[in-house]
Amino acid sequence: MSEVTIEGKDGSFAVYTAVPDVTPAPGIVVAQEIFGVNQVMRDTCDWLATQGFVAVCPDLFWRIEPGIQLTDQSKPEWDRAFELFGLFDVDKGIEDMNTTLATLRAHEVCNGKAGTLGYCLGGKLAYLMATRSDADCNVGYYGVGLGDLLGEADRITKPLMLHIAEKDAFSSAEEIEKVRQGLGGNDNVTIHVYDGNDHAFAREGGEHYDEAAAKLANDRSVKFFRENLG
Repeated sequence: MSEVTIEGKDGSFAVYTAVPDVTPAPGIVVAQEIFGVNQVMRDTCDWLATQGFVAVCPDLFWRIEPGIQLTDQSKPEWDRAFELFGLFDVDKGIEDMNTTLATLRAHEVCNGKAGTLGYCLGGKLAYLMATRSDADCNVGYYGVGLGDLLGEADRITKPLMLHIAEKDAFSSAEEIEKVRQGLGGNDNVTIHVYDGNDHAFAREGGEHYDEAAAKLANDRSVKFFRENLG
């Protein structure tokens, strides 16, 4: 596992990289939460590598401050995370995700097929990669603000899986239903709602972590990636 540097349109940024034992292999670009490329994101990449994927996680906050690594364990870190979320340029983030995707596909350890996976803010970006990129497939966990992005839904032409927390504190029952109705007619979209679960139910060690729900969602994601990137 290592960190490499990618040259983007506006400058260079760091990308955490985890490579499986057997290559070339399918690739996955992991989109961070609002805490930066922290231990949780690096562990996620390492786990994906054990499942047979080349997993990379770009530092999407580099334009604001490179190398951000926060946790969800203190109020000052939460305050900083929300500050970063407010400063973040989503369109530039998608630009960096696409740059990372293209770089990954061209690398010798990748077999040329690649998708995306994101959580929270990253879940929103995974949805937008389904509408604004040629990624082979995309998976989003409890993406924020999806109800405002349904105008792009007709651009989804590759498989997209969304994991939605029924009791998401950063969403509402009305928005969840809006997303389900807005995407329900697209055969490329699969939506799973986790009853009784709150935002970040898959963040191990987090306040709302649910082991059973996380395992179910992760198993579904791995199967989905294997089916669409195999």
